[in-house]
Amino acid sequence: MRADTAAGGGDARDLGDSTRLASELRLAVGRMTRRLRQAHAVGDVSLSGVSVLARLAADGPDSPTSLAEMERVRPQAMASTLALLEQRGLVRRTPDAADGRRSIVAVTDQGRAMLAERRSESVQRLAAVLDEFTVEERATLASALPLLDRMAERL
Repeated sequence: MRADTAAGGGDARDLGDSTRLASELRLAVGRMTRRLRQAHAVGDVSLSGVSVLARLAADGPDSPTSLAEMERVRPQAMASTLALLEQRGLVRRTPDAADGRRSIVAVTDQGRAMLAERRSESVQRLAAVLDEFTVEERATLASALPLLDRMAERL
């Protein structure tokens, strides 16, 4: 039993305290992310690269500027990410038909395959752990997903 539970006689977490909840959520999500990331091979595509590939696969081709805005990174950081993805054959750039000075980036078939493989590995690892949870615990996690998605969109 945690000391604050024994002393306070209630739930160990004060759910009304947004700062404490935010801190515990950040630690838990960070731990999960690190462990999933560690499972991938050295030299694998970065988390930011995977995020860009997933966005392109889901939303279709887009400009580097727009991708930087949606991923909330500086254009220079996006340029580096896209250069690495393009070098590996995971995305391709084509001139924008409406404005020849701009380029449009699209995920390649190789990029889609890498994304599916990586997703599959992570999903299999998560599913194996979730199999150890009770039906009620899995339902609780499932009910939190819309809130987590809404939180991610607002960050």
